[in-house]
Amino acid sequence: MSYNTFGQSFRVTTWGESHGPALGATVDGCPPGVPVSAEEIQHWLDRRKPGQNRYTTQRQEADAVEILSGVFEGRTTGTPIQLMIRNTDQRSKDYSEIAAKFRPGHADISYWQKYGIRDYRGGGRSSARETAARVAAGGVARAALAQLAPGLSLRGCMVQMGPHRIDRARFDWAEVERNPFWTPDAQAAQDWATYLDGVRKAGSSVGAVIEVVASGVPAGLGEPIYGKLDTDLAAAMMSINAVKGVEIGEGMNAAALTGEENADEIRMGNDGPVYLSNHAGGILGGISTGQEVVVRFAVKPTSSILQTRRTISTSGAQEEIITKGRHDPCVGIRAVPVGEAMMACVLLDHILRDRGQTGGLRGHIGG
Repeated sequence: MSYNTFGQSFRVTTWGESHGPALGATVDGCPPGVPVSAEEIQHWLDRRKPGQNRYTTQRQEADAVEILSGVFEGRTTGTPIQLMIRNTDQRSKDYSEIAAKFRPGHADISYWQKYGIRDYRGGGRSSARETAARVAAGGVARAALAQLAPGLSLRGCMVQMGPHRIDRARFDWAEVERNPFWTPDAQAAQDWATYLDGVRKAGSSVGAVIEVVASGVPAGLGEPIYGKLDTDLAAAMMSINAVKGVEIGEGMNAAALTGEENADEIRMGNDGPVYLSNHAGGILGGISTGQEVVVRFAVKPTSSILQTRRTISTSGAQEEIITKGRHDPCVGIRAVPVGEAMMACVLLDHILRDRGQTGGLRGHIGG
């Protein structure tokens, strides 16, 4: 098993390499009759594509998506949807000097240890370029969610770059689309610009923390124990290239709280339960509560840097290496639309699974 597929009822298989002719996704399990077009999917890909400002890799890719199957006359047919994105700006020669060397921090050495062969051109399958296919699949998921859960919306932002966090008192979702860092804090965007310029000019890189929030999530999604909604969300986010940590709601900080601080108290409102806080991140016992679902994930610094690093070659020789080519000084910047796409895929998968198991049956609260 090579495990290039995720999801159960809504299944996504991604394929392709960073420097191959194309990459893409096969989406299976999307309900029929969902309005979707290449133009709609392209909107989400345009948010992720490289080369849009000086803070991302200068590789120029249109990331133009083609729908090869599964859509007829603007609607899904219920059959597998094949999405393809052609690579047009590869510079494989940039990697010829590292063909026999392992880049520290990269998957080069682990791929070699597992397979005995690796595509050294940009990292091949381990490249963050693979995430374009996820964003395309997420576009399909968003279209289906608009039909099945019209009150649901999801959005992401960057809440930390390196050691620098946003000020939650200045949090403004409208600000996210106004700056190149997808941050809801206008002042942080200004500060990060200066900070990242210094990192970039030094030939180094830095990590980030991304937050994805889904509002209007129906209560009752997720299965107890092994099919928990938070389990699948954590796995989805952790599968994104360069992600090293995931938390739901209060996350790691919950360990510092007391029981009375952490418990989300409940009152009865006109339309059902009202929670006085959301430390649980909208999920209790693996099942959604109807509150906002909040996920954060940490992205490590880009390992391809212009600083000399010590390594070894495939022959075991001691070497030094400088990684040339075009790379993101903070790969977390373009991880925001990727995190949104993974959230969309997981939520749609759970909505379809819930329809199959319960048919929408819910416990009644109130008179």
